[in-house]
Amino acid sequence: MEPEGHLPGHAAVHGAAGTRPAAGTVVPAAGAVAAQLVEGVGRHMNGEILFDPLRAAARSHGRPRTAVAYPMTAECLQAVMQARAEGYMEPVLVGPAGRLRELLAALDGAAADMEIHDTGNDERAAACAAAALARDGQVDMLMKGSLHTDHFMAAVVARDAGLRTARRVSHAFVMAVPAYPKLFLVTDAAVNIAPSLAEKADIAQNAIDLARALGVARPKVAVLCATESVNPAMPATLDAAALSKMADRGQIEGGQVDGPLAFDNAISAQAAQLKGIISAVAGDADILLVPDIEAGNMIYKELTWLAGASMAGLVLGTRVPVLLTSRADSAAARINSCAVAALYGRWLATAQPA
Repeated sequence: MEPEGHLPGHAAVHGAAGTRPAAGTVVPAAGAVAAQLVEGVGRHMNGEILFDPLRAAARSHGRPRTAVAYPMTAECLQAVMQARAEGYMEPVLVGPAGRLRELLAALDGAAADMEIHDTGNDERAAACAAAALARDGQVDMLMKGSLHTDHFMAAVVARDAGLRTARRVSHAFVMAVPAYPKLFLVTDAAVNIAPSLAEKADIAQNAIDLARALGVARPKVAVLCATESVNPAMPATLDAAALSKMADRGQIEGGQVDGPLAFDNAISAQAAQLKGIISAVAGDADILLVPDIEAGNMIYKELTWLAGASMAGLVLGTRVPVLLTSRADSAAARINSCAVAALYGRWLATAQPA
């Protein structure tokens, strides 16, 4: 039996409880070590399993009409066609109709019946037209195609687009990793660069609403910092303490907020216990609220590329769900994002967000 708290395969390299291997022990080369760790994690759990209930729930209520802005690559159209075929969306392609029909014909003749909203060959015009379709209630969701992210988001957040709410627009990744027993959110790793305290409160509220839409009755928000102690020399810890008190006073609703918490004690009850932290959030977080985009982006990419995380991503704080897909996203990540967006859209239509 391997020592408690270690990944499968870890004791084979370092010995029990992290001691040196006994004399004469053959220590595997670095490549073999990595292979053992990956194999062990794979045996422990495939993170995609945690998304299965969300996928099933999303498919059970029909396909929301989704404006896809400027989907002008084969890869983008293939992802859209897959989401349609699996029941996650009914796409409305927004862009130059002639080129879109040519691309669709080359990919799959059966997709020729897809609805197309012609805008001419201008990605900014396509983004604005997609946003207008959402504003006018002709579609239920928005999805970024193959245009530049800045052009897409500029159309979404424009004052005259009609998609903004009273809250700050933010982004959340929904993550599943083999070492954690449930889905969790990382926010904001994509939109807000260095949010203020008031903006962090909106980011927290947006994430709480999304977690509730995904079935978490009272989400637990860990406000991440480099330390779990309030330190006046570290402004992020002051913001974290303020956010915790704001939640206590009802300025952030629908969830439990605690911070500052370091990453280890936010996701590990053992780490929190060893440091003497008494908290309903520590070790059981549903949401990791990061201090800035650099911290969030690094956490998201480290979890994805080193820890084998499965993920979905969504823009929040808008009147309809907005899917901000990346060219590096896997097919599974795109489908997960569609499922999360469908559930969030349904929740927005039926609930009263805080």
